[in-house]
Amino acid sequence: MLKIEGLKKRFGNFQALSGLDMEIEEGALYGFVGPNGAGKTTAIRIITGLLKPDEGTVEIAGIDALREPRRVRDEFGYVPDEFGMYDNLKVREYMEFFASAYGLDGLVARNRCEELLAQMKLEEWADAFVDSLSRGMKQRLCLARALIHDPKLLVLDEPTSGMDPRTRLEFKEMLKELCAEGKTILVSSHILSELAQMCTDIGVIDAGRIILSGSMSEILQKVNESNPLLIRVAGGKREQALNVLKSDERVRTVVIRGGEIAVRFGGTERDEADLLRKLVGAGVAVSGFFREQGDLESIFMQITNHDTEKVVLRSEE
Repeated sequence: MLKIEGLKKRFGNFQALSGLDMEIEEGALYGFVGPNGAGKTTAIRIITGLLKPDEGTVEIAGIDALREPRRVRDEFGYVPDEFGMYDNLKVREYMEFFASAYGLDGLVARNRCEELLAQMKLEEWADAFVDSLSRGMKQRLCLARALIHDPKLLVLDEPTSGMDPRTRLEFKEMLKELCAEGKTILVSSHILSELAQMCTDIGVIDAGRIILSGSMSEILQKVNESNPLLIRVAGGKREQALNVLKSDERVRTVVIRGGEIAVRFGGTERDEADLLRKLVGAGVAVSGFFREQGDLESIFMQITNHDTEKVVLRSEE
């Protein structure tokens, strides 16, 4: 549905995008995450035709978005982080105005507007002025407007920013319903736990490049693999255990946490089994050996942390 190759964009001395490659399959609910300044909004503005790249290609539904901007506009709907509103219009008038912009008029336009307002739970507010709506209602109205021409792709930039927890939950359920109906959705957000609950796929951008992408199940598997090993040692054998760990090249960090030893370990499950055998072979009485439970935030912090210095041993006692 969306394919990006070699996208570059520079603002003066700042390289916002440095060869961005990204692909979103049809029907995916794709979470797009990254630290501030990573290039998320720049990429979204290029995808939606608001900004021209220095290099690269963007293809939406098989159409070259950079060469055929008029043709491709019917294929996507855009919900920006700072959405513009015509506050002196009523909700119904607002929807009908955008319907006319996409060539819909008469009974077809009215029926489409009423259908979307009902879907977004805004039918009771159809005759209210836009500026009387809460932020959550305005964001739902902006989503309804983005759907007016029934696009195949929805692009949302931080859509739940500033919403209360209940409104965020309702908005998230709406996106999941739209995805189930066949829409492909690209959603940018800093609320990583929310994306983990909602998305089918995810991509992490840092310094203008995708550094991690895949299905949510694949990403969560990588989260588990990136979490530290927690080792418990009985019988006063901690020093022997530390000697074994510090001599193993696969061990990145060793941190003592009370009665546990937390180990950043760059190896497979087979390597973990090998490490356990080494500990037992050295006479260490291992009473616990397991991966710490983690989440999407933990891997995000790890892969966007540019401090690669190896920690030999640290104590949190």
